[in-house]
Amino acid sequence: MKAVVVIPTYDERENVGPMADAVLAAVPDAELLFVDDNSPDGTGDAIEALMKSEPRIRCLHRTKKEGLGRAYVAGFEAALGMGADRVVQMDCDFSHDPKDLPHLLAEDADLVIGSRYVKGGGTPGWPFKRRLISRAGGVFIRIVTGMPLRDPTGGFKCWTAAALRKIDFATVASAGYSFQLEMNHRAWKAGCSIREIPIVFTDRTRGYSKITPGIAVESVKIALALRFGKKR
Repeated sequence: MKAVVVIPTYDERENVGPMADAVLAAVPDAELLFVDDNSPDGTGDAIEALMKSEPRIRCLHRTKKEGLGRAYVAGFEAALGMGADRVVQMDCDFSHDPKDLPHLLAEDADLVIGSRYVKGGGTPGWPFKRRLISRAGGVFIRIVTGMPLRDPTGGFKCWTAAALRKIDFATVASAGYSFQLEMNHRAWKAGCSIREIPIVFTDRTRGYSKITPGIAVESVKIALALRFGKKR
């Protein structure tokens, strides 16, 4: 089984080196594909430097920032072109712990989601308001879309190559963070087997967050479109 870990980056120069070391230590047989959206802080150059001494690291350089969803679409296409049987997606800021990678890869399902909200998962350090908004959003999405997922917007996931091809991921409309929701919905509607396993999600300690208040609004709009709008 060939696994490729896809990590989008934008202004993550401080994190790419430690993340590469952690990922490849956790899954030595995997390959790591960074997808950099022409980061102005020199993230792309830092990745190129890593590649000189580590053949398991690759980088897809994009010309501009087009959103997380577009970066993942490009990364998934490249990973499949590399012959991946499993494709893992995760953040570069260590909010997703690379030590959980073997657990995601060990599960026998078309889509494995690292879930903050199943037994054993958690969000330590989050203030009550943030936790409430996130939980309420998940309940809203489950009610509106019908998806039986506890963490429908989580971004730490493992896909089989067959599942990605089955859902025609390249045509997903969401360019931003709601890409996660739309991909999960496609997998569920296509009859893919989905399993959630617990992860502990922690906030970044280096760099800056790209999360904005508009992300919650975007997720609500996408959920409603998936339920009542045109087929996506």
